[in-house]
Amino acid sequence: MKFTDKYISNLKPQEKMFQVRESEGFGVRVLPSGLRIFIFVYTIAGKRRQMNLGDYPDVTLATARARAADARKALKHGKDPQAVGFEWHRDPEREKREAAKAEAEELKNPTVAALASDYIEKYAKKHKSSWEEDQRILNKDVVPAWGKRKAKDITRRDVLTLLENMEGRGNGITTNTFKIIRRMFRFAVKQEIITTTPCYAFERGDELPRPVSKERALSEEEVKAFLTGIDNTAISEEIRNILKLILITGQRPGEVTAMHTSEISGKWWEFTPKETKITKEIPRKQRIYLTDTALALIGDTKGKGYIFPSAITKLDDNDNVIDDCITERAVSGALRRNLLTHEVKSKPATWKKAVSTAKNKSKRKPFVVPEERKLDIAKFTPHDLRRTCATLISEIGYPDEVVDAILAHLKKGEIRTYNKNKYDKEKQAAMQAWERKVGSIISGEASGKVISIQQGKKKTV
Repeated sequence: MKFTDKYISNLKPQEKMFQVRESEGFGVRVLPSGLRIFIFVYTIAGKRRQMNLGDYPDVTLATARARAADARKALKHGKDPQAVGFEWHRDPEREKREAAKAEAEELKNPTVAALASDYIEKYAKKHKSSWEEDQRILNKDVVPAWGKRKAKDITRRDVLTLLENMEGRGNGITTNTFKIIRRMFRFAVKQEIITTTPCYAFERGDELPRPVSKERALSEEEVKAFLTGIDNTAISEEIRNILKLILITGQRPGEVTAMHTSEISGKWWEFTPKETKITKEIPRKQRIYLTDTALALIGDTKGKGYIFPSAITKLDDNDNVIDDCITERAVSGALRRNLLTHEVKSKPATWKKAVSTAKNKSKRKPFVVPEERKLDIAKFTPHDLRRTCATLISEIGYPDEVVDAILAHLKKGEIRTYNKNKYDKEKQAAMQAWERKVGSIISGEASGKVISIQQGKKKTV
């Protein structure tokens, strides 16, 4: 029987695979799926073997015959055709087709690892200034647990188990991780990757830890201890200035760390506030008056991008240095390590131990802050400095609407619609009064004389 294209294309698949032969071992194997594969059947060293010559119609009948002829020639010289290394033996056409099919399937039904990467690239980087924190949390807790599983297979029980395993890590960390997981699966629903999110019916106090009310504000005595003692700590000068600026300006830690020279004009700092449920509703710029104290902390801006550039060099795909700033996380960590009241939590037993003692010895030991250099103040966070600023400005006598304007909070009720006052004059007066108040707190005098919080700086070791 002599094969023809018409004959091969008319071969009908059956429940089981079957073969038809032409001559000298050349034939076609037909799979139940309908795939037709040219083959060469031969015997060497008393063993019967079979070699694929390519899929029809990717490989033509003429090409398959030529490949069979090459295989016979190798066999006549005592060589196993499959060991000769014919470039077509692995069937690159099929490999390309299967790779494309697998890629299409992955896009349609991705793993959690692929979904996490897609979420960061297509959503977080475009809409969140804190996308790196999302990426860090996903890579730390989510991808190791679910990375190889299909996103559509993750259930509410899986989410609950992951959160339960985070017990002991802190309510804030657990809640933040859940928010990022929920946002990632919402993205997947909008992309029509999954039909429903597994993050439904999670309630605070039940499945999620109830957040601790944030009411910490430093007293005047603590403000004095903070401003007069921080320059003696083991905190870098840049982070010390960030912490002071949070207190002096009342702005969010992440906004101060990301301060850019392009946002400063004279004595005004204008920027887009951090996105929250409120600011997302009505996006607008925030303007804050910079007192002499604030400007001294900012320093010379000539030739700068970020006021507080990151000490870690980051490169893009073209090996160009990325202009980046100190992170809010770095500021929180530095303050925490330099508080006398900070207690180091012991690592949970579930955490992995070091692989070997030798590796541990080779690791650089973390710098331990001497007790005498720490701030003897009850535990507080960078955000508590913002709350302190707002509280003490209010105590000076400024009304809530001015304090809200300083904090970039939206007006409430109908006044939000009708009152378009930006309160620039009131903000300037309040910030100047707050500067005098800080001076009097440091000096202990009621004269209102401004005392520089820059004085007494010491180098960090």
